[in-house]
Amino acid sequence: MNKIIKVIIPAYNEEKSIIKVIQDIPSVVDEIIIVDNNSSDQTAKNAQEAGAKVLTEIKKGYGNACLKGMSYVKSQTHQTDIIVFLDGDFSDYPEELTKLIAPIINDNIDFVIGARVSRFREKGSMTRPQIFGNWLATTLMSLLFNSKFTDLGPFRAIKYHKLLALKMEDKTYGWTVEMQLKALKNNYSYLEIPVKYRNRIGVSKVSGTIKGAIFAGVNILYWIFKYSFKK
Repeated sequence: MNKIIKVIIPAYNEEKSIIKVIQDIPSVVDEIIIVDNNSSDQTAKNAQEAGAKVLTEIKKGYGNACLKGMSYVKSQTHQTDIIVFLDGDFSDYPEELTKLIAPIINDNIDFVIGARVSRFREKGSMTRPQIFGNWLATTLMSLLFNSKFTDLGPFRAIKYHKLLALKMEDKTYGWTVEMQLKALKNNYSYLEIPVKYRNRIGVSKVSGTIKGAIFAGVNILYWIFKYSFKK
């Protein structure tokens, strides 16, 4: 049976990259959903012209945009089998999407993360604070939850009904770690697939500013410690 696959891409001021992202998404995908997170540029216009479904979420926040995309998918009458999350800055390689969905389709894995391993990362694509924060978060998850995750990468695929069962709620940059922690708590089967990673187009809204990096770090640690004390 063919799986219905949809991609949700949160986007904020990604007018220079969003067309490239959409064009490189494999044809196996049934619908590309761009959630314009109140951009001040031509992100929405460019995405629409490239053939994507464009939604608008005026409440800023990575999680808010993802939740908007999920709400749209839930409102549809036809079935969705797999949701893929992907960033709109062209740092990921959208064509590698087939590698992420393969374990779900072929091996019945619930959840797959695209791991930005060092050997496949372009120089400078992750800042030192990002690398350290990623290491700290995944190390804590290993110690507290016996997790095997090595990355909090945003490029990820998950069975749609399993995603709904997580009852996602984070509205900012704790979204990725919340999903991983809840997947662990719910005993989902999961896997990491090494993926390539390059320097993004434009300036990062997280690692590109001290405020953004601190805010993201605080949210990530909040979720980890919240779940470490939750029975």
